[in-house]
Amino acid sequence: MSGTVTAVSSNGEYSFTKPNRDSITLLAGLGVEGDVHAGVTVKHRSRVAQDPTQPNLRQVHLVQEELFDEVGAAGFTVAPGDLGENITTRGIDLLALPAGTLLRIGAAVLEVTGLRNPCLQIDNFRQGLLKQVVGRDEAGNIVRKAGVMSIVKEGGVVRPGDVVEAELPSGPHRPLERV
Repeated sequence: MSGTVTAVSSNGEYSFTKPNRDSITLLAGLGVEGDVHAGVTVKHRSRVAQDPTQPNLRQVHLVQEELFDEVGAAGFTVAPGDLGENITTRGIDLLALPAGTLLRIGAAVLEVTGLRNPCLQIDNFRQGLLKQVVGRDEAGNIVRKAGVMSIVKEGGVVRPGDVVEAELPSGPHRPLERV
């Protein structure tokens, strides 16, 4: 299973969106160099308030660009970096990957830890968008579409155009849960 990086984004300040960059540098065990969410322990404000000593399972946020096409059909304009992601991909179904999947991007290796839990900031960005990125399936289960979170196992530079190769963990596979 593979795809392509279409954009990379980072921001050194707390902000919902992240500006696109020519490249980002991933640091093993930390995240995106210079990004406000980089670190060994949690950096997301609500999680820091709960317990600042929690491990940071949200070092790098990835979103599949196909989501932008989907919400675009519902009238919402969303571009890479707008949802706060660090890496935007195309051609790989990130949401279908099991926990523990390794994503090889250039020299870097990420481990998928779980799903991003969409929050009200999405509606602050575009009113009504939250309902587009979180919903329920036929069985009534919550479906989160706002991307996956990961940790950096091996650092390296990531650029648009890089190939993303997924290496599934040995079974049994665990479905992604919110982190």
